[in-house]
Amino acid sequence: MNRMKIHEYQAKAIMAESGIPVPKGEVAETPEQAREIAARLGGMVAVKAQVHAGGRGKAGGIKLASSPQEVVKAAAELLGKRLVTHQTSPEGLPITRVLIEEVVPVYRELYLSLLTDPGARMPMMMASGAGGMDIEEVAAKTPEKILKVHIDLVAGFRPYQARNLAYGLKLEGEQAKAAGSLMAGLYRVFQSKDCSLAEINPLVVAQDGRLLALDAKLNFDDNALFRHADITALRDLSQEDPLEVAASKGRCTYIKLNGTVGCMVNGAGLAMATMDMIQQMGAQPANFLDVGGGASADQVSNAFRILVSDPKVKAVLINLFGGILRCDIAATGLIDAYKQVKVKVPVVVRMRGTNLQEGLRLLSESGLDIIMVQDLRQAALRAVAAAKAAA
Repeated sequence: MNRMKIHEYQAKAIMAESGIPVPKGEVAETPEQAREIAARLGGMVAVKAQVHAGGRGKAGGIKLASSPQEVVKAAAELLGKRLVTHQTSPEGLPITRVLIEEVVPVYRELYLSLLTDPGARMPMMMASGAGGMDIEEVAAKTPEKILKVHIDLVAGFRPYQARNLAYGLKLEGEQAKAAGSLMAGLYRVFQSKDCSLAEINPLVVAQDGRLLALDAKLNFDDNALFRHADITALRDLSQEDPLEVAASKGRCTYIKLNGTVGCMVNGAGLAMATMDMIQQMGAQPANFLDVGGGASADQVSNAFRILVSDPKVKAVLINLFGGILRCDIAATGLIDAYKQVKVKVPVVVRMRGTNLQEGLRLLSESGLDIIMVQDLRQAALRAVAAAKAAA
């Protein structure tokens, strides 16, 4: 499932509409705007880089400022730069906006999130007293600190579940009541907006006793965006890989990875098997690229152009099964793509299925420098060897 992301300030605005308390803050695109916002908030503020990645604090993407001059300096140091965190590529992500937010004196940091448990086929709410940390690290080192409840889609999030989680977080009295209301609000956001992830980390208990979402993350199921024009409008293409953006426009599924063997396949299951075979042969796939079972020649051509546009790709493995997408149609798309782009890397093609002989004939008579292999293992072996030779 593809997941559309939005910025922290956008996620907080959506959560606030559902009654979830968030710190006071506004977004700025220039240092002068940052100064004006800080003046309205008064006192010490946090200047927070808005990028689609976690780990901003450790990477220098969050700065504290106690005067207008410090706010301007902090905003100028961030805006227009690229932030590199453990969740970004080595190139990082561009900072075009900063969130200027009041600094909240914190007594405790908690964790709260909602996601879908594929095993249970139900939404699952997770809570932990180890807020402010990567939940993966908590799960690996101290899994007993993570509380989980599954939510029945018919019954919804029940009050007793909220109480159990609140008590598990050692919240009592009014704080437990406030936590229950906040959890119910988070579930409303998760369900009504078709989220794949709704996360508050940290959820803080302020020194004055309030519960606040100090950070917020919302990811959305791409397949449900047709229902949410308001969410689609929040998309920031500057935070996405240009090849992935081009692929979405070309109606294929593309996810950039860190390997050197580019692969193009029709069907997600076949794509996963192809990527596994590349790894078994001693290399890493450069991408996940699924043109879909019913792709046209134009879609195949567009997908191939995207594939070879990645400078990290040293060899290409095309593994297609001729079902709805016939082999001759796939071959026509590949030939058209070769005419439009300069292919500088070895290309290995494996095709099976409907109109196979016609597809092979078209490729053979095209005069293109294509390595034709019918066994998947051998095809992966040839592609991996070619990638290693070119590295």
